[in-house]
Amino acid sequence: MSIKNDSQKKIKKGSFMGNVLIIMFSQVLIRVLGLVYRIYLTNRQGFGDVGNALYSAGYQIYSLLLLLSSIGIPSAVAKLVSEKVTLGDFKGAHKTFKLALFVVSCAGLIGSLLLFFGAEFIATDVLAIPDTKLTIMAISPSVFFVAMSSVIRGYFNGRNTMKPTANSQSMEQIFKTVFTIIFVEIAAYVTSTNTVSMAVAANMATTFSVVSSFIYIVLYFRKRKSFIIEEMNSQFEYKDERKKDILKRILCVAIPISLTSIIISINKTIDAITVPKALMTFLSYVDATSIYGVLSGKVDTIGGLPLSFNTAFSVALVPELAALKAVNDYKAIASKISLSMLLTIIIAFPCTVGLCVFSQQILDLIFPNANYGNYILSGYALTIVFTMLGQNMNATLQGLGKLKVPVIALAIGSIIKFFANVILVPIESIGIYGAIIGSIICYSFVLIIELYSLKKMINIKFDFVKLILKPLIASLIMGGISYLIYISLLHIVAARLATIIALISAVIIYGFSIIFLKILTKEDYLDIPKGDKIYKLVCKIAPKQYS
Repeated sequence: MSIKNDSQKKIKKGSFMGNVLIIMFSQVLIRVLGLVYRIYLTNRQGFGDVGNALYSAGYQIYSLLLLLSSIGIPSAVAKLVSEKVTLGDFKGAHKTFKLALFVVSCAGLIGSLLLFFGAEFIATDVLAIPDTKLTIMAISPSVFFVAMSSVIRGYFNGRNTMKPTANSQSMEQIFKTVFTIIFVEIAAYVTSTNTVSMAVAANMATTFSVVSSFIYIVLYFRKRKSFIIEEMNSQFEYKDERKKDILKRILCVAIPISLTSIIISINKTIDAITVPKALMTFLSYVDATSIYGVLSGKVDTIGGLPLSFNTAFSVALVPELAALKAVNDYKAIASKISLSMLLTIIIAFPCTVGLCVFSQQILDLIFPNANYGNYILSGYALTIVFTMLGQNMNATLQGLGKLKVPVIALAIGSIIKFFANVILVPIESIGIYGAIIGSIICYSFVLIIELYSLKKMINIKFDFVKLILKPLIASLIMGGISYLIYISLLHIVAARLATIIALISAVIIYGFSIIFLKILTKEDYLDIPKGDKIYKLVCKIAPKQYS
C-alpha cells in the first residue's frame, strides 16, 4: 500500500455535505447537552435566573478574551492548510500549523492570566455585577487550553477532516454537562445553596471539561503524527518559506477573521454591559439581573439550538471554498454557496415560526420551575433568520478571501446595536425588547452589506421563490397545523404531553411540506450523503412532484 493511501486511511478527507453533517450532529449534541445543564441550573433551587446572569456574564467576557487571545488563527489555519493541501504542499501546511500553535499558546496563556488577575475590575467596573468576580476567575484557565485545541482542530478542518473537531467538542460538552451537575450539587451542599458559589462551580466545570477535550485532541494528533511525517517526506518539491513570511500570511488572514469573531462576541457582550444597567433605571438590582438572566440564560440557550445546525456550514464552508478558489473552480463555488444558503433558510424559518408559536409551551416544558419569558423568547426568535444567514455569509466571504467585508459590516452593525440598547432598553414600555430590536436591525444590516459584496464578486443568482417563499409557506403551514393539533390535544392529554406531540408533528408536517412544495431538487438531494436513497424515497412519497 502506498504512503498516500495509508495516510488517507488515517486522515480521511470528507465530502462537503458529509463534513457538514458530522459537524451538525456534533453541534446538535452539544446544544442538547447544553440545554440539559441549563435546564438543571435554571430549575435548581438557589440558582435560577440570577445564577444564570452571574454565570452568563462571566462566560461572555471569557469568550471575548478567548477570541482576542487566539486572534482568529484557528480559522486562518483551516483556510491556509486547505489551500496548501489542495496544491500538494504538505510541508508548508504543517509548518503553518506549527507556527500558529506556538503563537496561540503564548497568547492563550497571557489571556488566561489577564482574565484571572483582572477579574475584580471586570466584575465591578465593566459588568457592574461584583458577584461575577469568582466565576470569571474559575473559567480563566480555559482560555489557554481552548486556544490550543482550536488550532489543532483548525489543522484537521483544513484537511477536510471534521471528525476530530466534532469528537473533541462533543466530548467537551459531555464532560461539561456531567461536571456541572456534580460540581454545582457539591457547592449547593457545602454552602447551603449559595447562588454565587453555585455559579462559580458551574464555571469550574467548564474549565475541567475544556482540559479533558484538550487531552483528547492532543492524543488524536499524536496517533497520526507519524503518517503526517511520512506524507511530508513523500513530497519532493518544496519551497521553504521563512517563518516571518508564514506568520505574516497567517496574520493577514487571521486578524480580519478574528475581528469578525470578536465583533460577533461583542454583540453579546453589549447586552451583558448595557442591558442590566439600562434595566436598573426603572427596576431594582435583583429584578434587572433576573430579567437579563432570562435573556442570557433561558432564551439564549433555546434560541441557540438552531444556530447549532448552521455552525456546521460555517466550519465546513471556509476550507471548502478556499480549496475551490485555489483552483479557480467558480462554478462549484456558486453551487456550494447556493446549497448552503438554501439549507440554512430551510432550518431557520421553521425554528423562528416554531419558537414564536410555542414560546410559552416550550418554556413550560423545559423550565417548569422558572417559565417566565415567553414574549422575550418570541421576540428573540425573529433574530434567528438574520443571525443564521449572516453567519453563513461570514464564512462564505472568509473562504473566498473577502475578509474585510464581514468586519466592516459587523462593526457598523454593532454600533447600531449598542445605541439601540442604550436608547431603547431604558424606556420602561420597551425594556428588554430593545436589545432584541437592536439585534434584528444589526444583523439585517450586516446581511444586506454582505450579500451585496458577494454578488459583486461572483455571478450567482438566488431564486426568491425557492429560497424564501416556499420555505416560508412550508413553515407557516407547519406552525398553523401543529398549533391546531396542540389545541385539540389539550382536551385529551396533559399540556406537556400535548406540547411534545405537537412539536413532533411539526417536524413531520414540515418534512412533508418540503417534499410536496418541491423545495429541494434532485441535484440538491444527490449532494447529500445517501442522497440517492433519500431521493428514491421522496419520489415514492410525491411521485407527481418528482416525475
